Amino acid sequence: MDFTTLTIELLKGLATVVGNYGFAIIVLTIIVRLAMWPLNVSQQRSMKMMQTLQPKMKAIQDRYKNDPQKMQQKLMEFYKENKFNPMGGCLPLLIQLPIFILLYSALMSPQFIQIAGDTSFGFLSRLDTTLRATAGRSYDGSFGVSQGDTFTLGKTATVYLPNETLENVKIKNPNKAIEIQGEFKPGESVDFKVDLDYLDLKFAQLNEIEKAEIDVTDMSNKEIEKITFTKQGNVLAASVPTTQTARDFHWDVFLLIALFAVTMFASQKVMMATQKSKNGAGDPTQEAIQKSMGTFMPIMIIGTFVIIPIPAGVLLYLVTSNVIQILQTVIVNKQIDLEQANKGNVVTDTDISGAKKIEPKN
Repeated sequence: MDFTTLTIELLKGLATVVGNYGFAIIVLTIIVRLAMWPLNVSQQRSMKMMQTLQPKMKAIQDRYKNDPQKMQQKLMEFYKENKFNPMGGCLPLLIQLPIFILLYSALMSPQFIQIAGDTSFGFLSRLDTTLRATAGRSYDGSFGVSQGDTFTLGKTATVYLPNETLENVKIKNPNKAIEIQGEFKPGESVDFKVDLDYLDLKFAQLNEIEKAEIDVTDMSNKEIEKITFTKQGNVLAASVPTTQTARDFHWDVFLLIALFAVTMFASQKVMMATQKSKNGAGDPTQEAIQKSMGTFMPIMIIGTFVIIPIPAGVLLYLVTSNVIQILQTVIVNKQIDLEQANKGNVVTDTDISGAKKIEPKN
């Protein structure tokens, strides 16, 4: 069982408990964020320490700017003395990336589309739809297509032999196994062929095949049709009627993209606010960079999501993750401030040797 299938099974189990795949995605997001809570706390502590140590780091960089090797050595010593890992804040981001890719793969897969692709949630009409997609109704015997659509097979087939029926026959390389014969014209029947070698069967069984039933998915609109292929020589062949349809603009997905941009912008603002020192004076260069990122990053991501088809379910995960990130940032930073207040001292500066100057808290 691959990771995509495991993710779908997990969503399926959660949906059974909470009653809806949309809620299942939200619950999955909460589980992931709670599991990563210690790492995110470590990340925020690292950012707080970076803010405190920034003046000293800049002093070292200025002092040894003509000797990069010496500068690096002094910075490493400084990090070690202060028990600071400059890469500590990157780990949660690196962990979240494969989770995002896994969820994206799961929600785009024919497996998910078959069991829950048409599930609605709130203002979302479908969890598998993207910003621009062709509307198609699955299992109605024909494909709603537009020019340039591509197709893929399901992972298994039902194969009919003269004296027996083989269920769940594995298909090797489903994306490559299916080919279109001749020219593909929307509105006319599309002719498919599948080489017998892609079926995980013994050679003797391949010779006895009479027909096979296989799910075929249009990768553009995620429409699925169960197609009966008949054996013709060394291939399975089928002809399926199509209707030409236009790509629709889904405003519900656009609204979700807008919500993602808003929550991301809010998250950036909260992070920037917590990185300022108590007297309101932070590093001007760092603040300028962060302000630019906070402004342009949401715009860049919206542009990316407009170009790259992101399923509504993945966007739901990202929005939920951002909201949790905002709440976590506020909670953890209040906790850190309380810890510093209870110590009764604040770090105000560091001398060239790397020792911290401690002043009593008023």
